[in-house]
Amino acid sequence: MDSSDFIKDNNNKDNSPKGNFFSDMYDDFFYLISSNPEIFDKKSNTEIPKIEVPKSASKNNINEKIQTGTDNKNETASNGQTEKEKTQILTEEERKEKINDFYNRIDNSHLSEESKIVLKKMIEYAHKFDEKIVNKYIPFNMRIYADNDEFLFEIVNIIIDSFTFFNYMKNDEAVQRSFFVVEDSNNITELYSVKNSLVVFKDAHGLLNQDKSIRDKILNVWESTILDYSNLDGITTIISDTSKEKVDSIFTTNTTLKDKIFDYELFTVPPDAQEIYQSILNTLKKDYILTGEFEIKLLDYINETYNKTTLSSPEYISSTIEKILFNKNDDIINDSTIPEFEKNKSIDEIFKELNELVGLDNVKQMLTDLVDLIEFKKKSGSYLKIKDTNLHMVFLGNPGTGKTTVARMVAGILYNLDYIEQNKLIEVSAKDLIGQYVGQTAPKTMEVIEKALGGVLFIDEAYSLATKPGQATTFNEECIATLIQAMENYRDNLVVIFAGYTKEMDAFLKSNSGIISRIGYTLEFKDYTVDELIQILQSMFKKSGFIVDEKALEKSREIIEKYRHTEGFGNARFVRNLYEKSVIKHATNTKKETSKTALKTITAEDITDENISKLN
Repeated sequence: MDSSDFIKDNNNKDNSPKGNFFSDMYDDFFYLISSNPEIFDKKSNTEIPKIEVPKSASKNNINEKIQTGTDNKNETASNGQTEKEKTQILTEEERKEKINDFYNRIDNSHLSEESKIVLKKMIEYAHKFDEKIVNKYIPFNMRIYADNDEFLFEIVNIIIDSFTFFNYMKNDEAVQRSFFVVEDSNNITELYSVKNSLVVFKDAHGLLNQDKSIRDKILNVWESTILDYSNLDGITTIISDTSKEKVDSIFTTNTTLKDKIFDYELFTVPPDAQEIYQSILNTLKKDYILTGEFEIKLLDYINETYNKTTLSSPEYISSTIEKILFNKNDDIINDSTIPEFEKNKSIDEIFKELNELVGLDNVKQMLTDLVDLIEFKKKSGSYLKIKDTNLHMVFLGNPGTGKTTVARMVAGILYNLDYIEQNKLIEVSAKDLIGQYVGQTAPKTMEVIEKALGGVLFIDEAYSLATKPGQATTFNEECIATLIQAMENYRDNLVVIFAGYTKEMDAFLKSNSGIISRIGYTLEFKDYTVDELIQILQSMFKKSGFIVDEKALEKSREIIEKYRHTEGFGNARFVRNLYEKSVIKHATNTKKETSKTALKTITAEDITDENISKLN
């Protein structure tokens, strides 16, 4: 499960609608916060709490009830009273203990710190409303940003339990539905029945699959329905998706929903590597004996792989446990069960590999200078006022000139310098970003951006994003606008590299001033010379244990000279194809040979360009 894709609560500051509302309208609004500051100063436990999570809503099961865990307020007690009835006779001390219990659950949740405070304020207001200290009912319709159901329903369960405990909801009846299965406005109104107190809509961006006229009608009906039922029947509505941008994308034509109805926001944050580690250990220890070596190696595995994954954190935990159990042979789990993984390289190791690459002298020098600048800035601290380094980049060059290879190294270098949080490179092209229908492109682009947050997003053949002359669609412009916004909003948590042919990229950048103004570095990957291509070919043979005689090299040079000026020449890709064709030919030529020398030696007869033009 990949948590690299979580959105942090960077925008919910004191000047938010929530902050202004609470401070301006009620002087005595959250009196327990000041009278019980110790409640709010408690630190979150590092262990991930075990919660009961409902099965994900599916297209065939859209009215599945939300589970409310073990703290169900309508469950009949042994004396015949319901929990709601018991709240009427609890002492003040007992009620405070209950509040503390809710606050502890919030502290142990995956909400951001600011969102924890917001939710505690909501619960305190429900408490004051129940005590008749305040009389105005506030419909806490809200957005919850979470990339998995476990985190979402962890929060939903707290809301249901606390609001029903303080009679802020008439009951604990709740229903959920994914916007992927909302087909018309009737699907909206039928959920706001008298029996439901909470309605949860997941997958907000799923509504964008609908035609715009249908979507607008659904949103308008939804607006009026929420306004009617929130105030008259006390029904709370929650809309959820993986990011704020995805939720905003459906509200472009309805500002009332965006700014007036769903003006409360709760952000989740991913657990860190230590929390993931403890969760996996706790799960495995229930049924198996773990060796000390396994526990040490498991932490190494998590530290190396968790920050690279595109899975959500629950998915990552499940996937890791499955791999370990697949590798085990008995009830004792040892270090041999740890899955294979590639360790992060140090910055010296990365530059050693970079310098071993043929050519690219200008690229090597620019990256060296960049590292020197970042390290100097870190070393100087606040003594020098050096402008923040803009690391969004453009890689210019023909196919096979090393752009993707260097992009992977850039990710490793920036990770080692603590400039990005995760050592990961997300590689995409235009087809991964642009949708097929109106309204699909922005969420599709945003989904890719979310996967890349904390790392590097590499967009190959980026010139394909440009709108071609006579093209009637605005999909490309929508994609570019989303990218520009993300480059600005996440400039401290994302590096974007646009790559492509020099000529096409030049035209693309000139037509998109918003992108070019945000580019900090442009690296040109020049075509390899014939000598450099021969050197690359020799290294390929050498790594495989072959010896190449001089006549074979001469023939290789002739073939390279023959093709290097053709359109679409693949540089190192062409050489790779030449190498593979020659190895196949060599196998045929030596099928009757037994001499080790003959088997290891590549001759001119083995070098062939047969059908190679198809592989440029």
